[in-house]
Amino acid sequence: MSSDPKFTPVKGTNISQKVADQIESAILNGGIQPGNRLSSERDLQTQFEVGRGAIREALQALKQKGIIEIRKGVKGGAYVKKMEIGNASESLSLLLKQNKVPIDDLVEFRDAVDQTEVILASIRGDRQEKQRLVEMAMKLSELSTRSDDPDVDAIKAIDREMNMLLAQMTKNSVFEWIKNTIQMSIGSYDSLLYESANYRDKTIDNWIKTAKEIAAGEPLKALSRCSYHYVLLQSCIKDQELGKTESNDVKEK
Repeated sequence: MSSDPKFTPVKGTNISQKVADQIESAILNGGIQPGNRLSSERDLQTQFEVGRGAIREALQALKQKGIIEIRKGVKGGAYVKKMEIGNASESLSLLLKQNKVPIDDLVEFRDAVDQTEVILASIRGDRQEKQRLVEMAMKLSELSTRSDDPDVDAIKAIDREMNMLLAQMTKNSVFEWIKNTIQMSIGSYDSLLYESANYRDKTIDNWIKTAKEIAAGEPLKALSRCSYHYVLLQSCIKDQELGKTESNDVKEK
């Protein structure tokens, strides 16, 4: 399906950028819906009163942003892409990695995000969500103590689910998007806590206490537990950098 929003002619410098800006604005404002095809290049030339080169440059810029996709064939053309949370998270995660953002900066940022999530989850989370959080924390303990060789992958999977549930409990979709990105960016570091028996036991015990404080509607106590998680994480990362596997230096509050 082709959409025909009303575009205004552009003049002066940066012609292709002005064309791209108008098309992008029409898409973001809902004038052109995801899945719809833009007008043909010839029609766009007529509407904007510019040459073919400017239109192609504008479409290429929008494609690079991930706003449209160019399809070939009989039904080819420029189509508006539906923005998926996963795609946006992957792009931001890749950006963080390519720019070599220091792990300490990422951990500090996540700590700040999690502290806000803990407060909101304590206040806004419903009884079922809080109960589920506690049950999942207890499941971590069960998996960890079931044998001398616990299923670490299963433990990590539950940890990820708990983090996403915590974000959902804020009732703010932005926290879910951010948490999804964080999981992609430093999830591998967070999972280090479960590779070592020493850190694993402390992390799970702290998760249980955090979940119970949230369930009890005690945000300040839960905040203290949240902060301790990052004391453990930073110590674990430092040990990994030093080539260690165990540490007894971290004392619980």
